[in-house]
Amino acid sequence: MTDQERTPRVRGERGVTGDLFDPACATRQLLDRIGDKWTSMLVKVLTEAHPTERGFAELRRAMPGISNKMLSQTLRNLALDGLVLRRVEPSIPPRTYYSLTPLGLSLDAPLAAVRAWAEANMATIDDARRNATVGEAAG
Repeated sequence: MTDQERTPRVRGERGVTGDLFDPACATRQLLDRIGDKWTSMLVKVLTEAHPTERGFAELRRAMPGISNKMLSQTLRNLALDGLVLRRVEPSIPPRTYYSLTPLGLSLDAPLAAVRAWAEANMATIDDARRNATVGEAAG
């Protein structure tokens, strides 16, 4: 028996995957964050800008409907997760710029696939919703 087989592995340890079905698993929090519409939009906008940075106001203009608070919160969380780099330029007022880390860039392809699936299937889903609503009204 090797040392690796004797040593218990702890979730969160490098090389140990989470358990999506465990309510205490951090994987759920991460999926909530990366599954959010604002995260998907932000990753797309920053990927398109790569390798250059984007300022806060520029990001806000590129994402119709997002509030300053939601954009700030999304950027903060993605920076904490190591997906976004934040750079503050010491000017008056200070200017803040954002870019994706290599890990953040690696998230674009999976999110692009989900965005493409949603766009391709939205009409079918709308039909299903309409049919479900009609069925509820009749029942």
